[in-house]
Amino acid sequence: MSRAPRSAAAKRNWGSDDSQTNILHIDMDAFFVSVELLEHPELAGKPVAVGGRERGVVSAASYEARAYGVNSAMAVGQAYRLCPSIIMLPPRGDLYREVSRRIMAILADVTPKIEQVSVDEAFLDVSGARRLFGSPVEIGQALRHKIRSEVGVPASVGIAATKHVAKVASAHAKPDGLLLIPASQTVEFLHSLPVGALWGVGEKVRQKLEVQGVETVADLANLGEERLVRILGQASGRHLFALANGVDPRQVEISRPEKSVGREETFFDHVSDREELARVLLSQAHDTARRLRAMGLVARSISIKVRFADFTTITRSTTLAQPSSVASDLYAGAMRLLAAVTIRGDGLRLLGMRAEQLIDPTDGIQLAFDDDPRRAKAEAVMDLAQVRFGRAALRPAALIEHDNSGTEEDTQG
Repeated sequence: MSRAPRSAAAKRNWGSDDSQTNILHIDMDAFFVSVELLEHPELAGKPVAVGGRERGVVSAASYEARAYGVNSAMAVGQAYRLCPSIIMLPPRGDLYREVSRRIMAILADVTPKIEQVSVDEAFLDVSGARRLFGSPVEIGQALRHKIRSEVGVPASVGIAATKHVAKVASAHAKPDGLLLIPASQTVEFLHSLPVGALWGVGEKVRQKLEVQGVETVADLANLGEERLVRILGQASGRHLFALANGVDPRQVEISRPEKSVGREETFFDHVSDREELARVLLSQAHDTARRLRAMGLVARSISIKVRFADFTTITRSTTLAQPSSVASDLYAGAMRLLAAVTIRGDGLRLLGMRAEQLIDPTDGIQLAFDDDPRRAKAEAVMDLAQVRFGRAALRPAALIEHDNSGTEEDTQG
């Protein structure tokens, strides 16, 4: 969803909650920067960003930095040009994930109906928590206070009858605020916004709509579904028309059968060295294998995702010799795929791995004659050690000296 300017109407008080406004969207404010300020309080109030030192992209920027035009996904060089005094901090992915786990544990104390979207945001369905904890507004305020007092970072909350409107509301509540959109005010609220506020209106779609004179969500709704389909195509036209009229049937997804599991890493300084990329894949393979074993699944195939310096992105996949949840198998498949990719001198922005075609290992899988069960046993021991003593307790020697050079994100679908 592209961030649109906030209209005056969007920030007004939209009334009190009702029985239908049970969806909360919790979004941490400038999360990576907020976590860094916990250890560097002397930087509060200054333009701060997390990203590469000289090259790469900005991952998060403080609101002081945003005042200069700096934002996430911006090239670091451009950030320095816009704000020469900006303080650029290197990313620390393990720290951000640990703080995220603490925040998600706080949310889980209120309701089990949680859908974590990323390391710094989640949807909650609090319909079953009203009796114990009060109205959604009371729950939202209590969560903001608890996250601030126990973790030390600010959170913004959007409350609505649908996931889409809750997400839009949290964006307009920033920084460090709460915005409620009662079900009865949903359409009025949406129609007060610029069309870019809709989830799914990127720059290309916005330009197509601008040619048609569409500037607000109300303008888009007034075009009608049939005309939108002609302009944007069947899927996009129908989807945006529904959202513009407050229709979003998606529920908070607590869990779902996983079709794939993986991890990808965005590099703040582009990486072209194949040994370093191999180390990244090794780390991803072990993490992916651990998650497969925790779910009791194995993968039939492996894929990699490669994003070049010019943002061109490719994916490649291969079928494994046999379904596996062993890191060495996943790593070997991913390395074969990477070996066939030409890496230019300006390097990669992102590298990711996904284990796909997941199945239950008890479903009559025939083992290969050369399968070595010792590898699986060794990794199972590693799992137990990491659960008991932390992820750094036992891991491959090649990863011991590793320091994060970018941000890692779990991927599943």
